[in-house]
Amino acid sequence: MRIQAEHLSYTYNAKSPFAVAALKDVSLTIEEGDFFGVIGRTGSGKSTFVQHLNGLLRLPSSLKRRYKQKVKRGQTPPPLPQLKVGEFDLADRKTNFRALRAKVGMVFQYPEYQLFAETVAGDVAFGYKNFSEKKPTDEEVQTAVRAALEVVGLNYEELKDKSPFDLSGGQKRRVAIAGVIVSRPEVLVLDEPAAGLDPAGKREIMELLHKLHEEWCKTIVVVSHDMDEIAENCNRVAVFSEGEVKYVLPPSELFEKSEELISLGLDVPLAAKLTFALRERGIEVKNDFTVEGFINSVLSYAKNEGESE
Repeated sequence: MRIQAEHLSYTYNAKSPFAVAALKDVSLTIEEGDFFGVIGRTGSGKSTFVQHLNGLLRLPSSLKRRYKQKVKRGQTPPPLPQLKVGEFDLADRKTNFRALRAKVGMVFQYPEYQLFAETVAGDVAFGYKNFSEKKPTDEEVQTAVRAALEVVGLNYEELKDKSPFDLSGGQKRRVAIAGVIVSRPEVLVLDEPAAGLDPAGKREIMELLHKLHEEWCKTIVVVSHDMDEIAENCNRVAVFSEGEVKYVLPPSELFEKSEELISLGLDVPLAAKLTFALRERGIEVKNDFTVEGFINSVLSYAKNEGESE
């Protein structure tokens, strides 16, 4: 499913003294198959943007009416915001948002805090039952729950009857993700999926997301503050600042703009910092700003220097 936003704006508490413009004329395309990163400071608009993708936040219904009124008055109205997710037109109030949410799964930060059922199987089954077009049979529910748990690396038979609150932190997070992907969404959106985890836990979660990307969900969208996580995993990245999109680039191109990113209050990956430090000392290395890329570029540089002596 291709995601295309054009002239998307959103204001919290509109027409009140507390109005805050969270998105300002955002145009952005996420292609089917992307492992897409969304970065920005707190309050930059990135979470507001992704919450539009499955209709948690909706385009105001008054926009078309105001547009037509301005045209009748001979005024030039601003372009109408558009948001399309695959075949779903989110500017159309008749859109089947329930069907949309079955296709676009949303995993919030610390999803394990959203577990609620008495058993693991019951928790994972909740989403499947709610998003099915017709009431599923018990066998269909069991098959879907088993598949979702197993794809996130959990044993269905061992865990299905356990309370989710008796699991380890890592298991809880995997159960929570299973509860979102059980409907087999084509797009999976995750807000800080590795938040609060140690390095090993972060690595395991990112490996899981790549597995889901290959086997389960065609498109992954990750909101993150971790620049190393973005550099290591995403093929394209959007930078949000004050409600606007400043850049949409592959990480290898984006993190060359270290000064611009720092001016926006963002960091750069460790591999980028090391690369720039070497360049300042006259050691010119080029890489994709992943750890592996940095190591390979340094080894290549050392080999070339050794051969030239």
